[in-house]
Amino acid sequence: MFYTINNPLFYFSSMHYIILASLLAATAFAGGQFSSINDQVGSGSGTAYTLQGQGHITGVRVWHSGNLIYGFQLRFGDIWSDRAGLANGLIETFELWDDEVIVQVSGTWSHYIHSLQFISNRGRSLIVGLPSGQTFNMYTKHPKAELCTISGRYHGAITGFAAQWNVISNNII
Repeated sequence: MFYTINNPLFYFSSMHYIILASLLAATAFAGGQFSSINDQVGSGSGTAYTLQGQGHITGVRVWHSGNLIYGFQLRFGDIWSDRAGLANGLIETFELWDDEVIVQVSGTWSHYIHSLQFISNRGRSLIVGLPSGQTFNMYTKHPKAELCTISGRYHGAITGFAAQWNVISNNII
């Protein structure tokens, strides 16, 4: 048997829910497809930090001494972020070219982060610290995504590190 409902409010509310469900599904699918966050490595003790900005990362600064990473700065366009961590030890700066983005971060850790390697889509890299402890490798899950945020914790030296990747408008990859 077939029933017909002639109430226009039923059709409006049903259609409204179908559209809403479709939009939510599309948003969830797109977010998972174009953005990813790596789990934090390190002990994660101390003060939290997050470095992010507008547009592409154009430079990376790292303070380190021996096998300890002490601090970071990221440059977005011509503007350097606040420093996360401490300005102890040597400072290394990685200036990215106009058509270059960070696509991978590798390193080692135990309680602290001991070494880091920022790798670009052009094959260039910044290597700091001395390898010691467990290794990690962070990279994007989307071929056009790039590093957009780093976060973690510090207590003296850096005790936690995580990376977030996203497709940024006007992507240069």
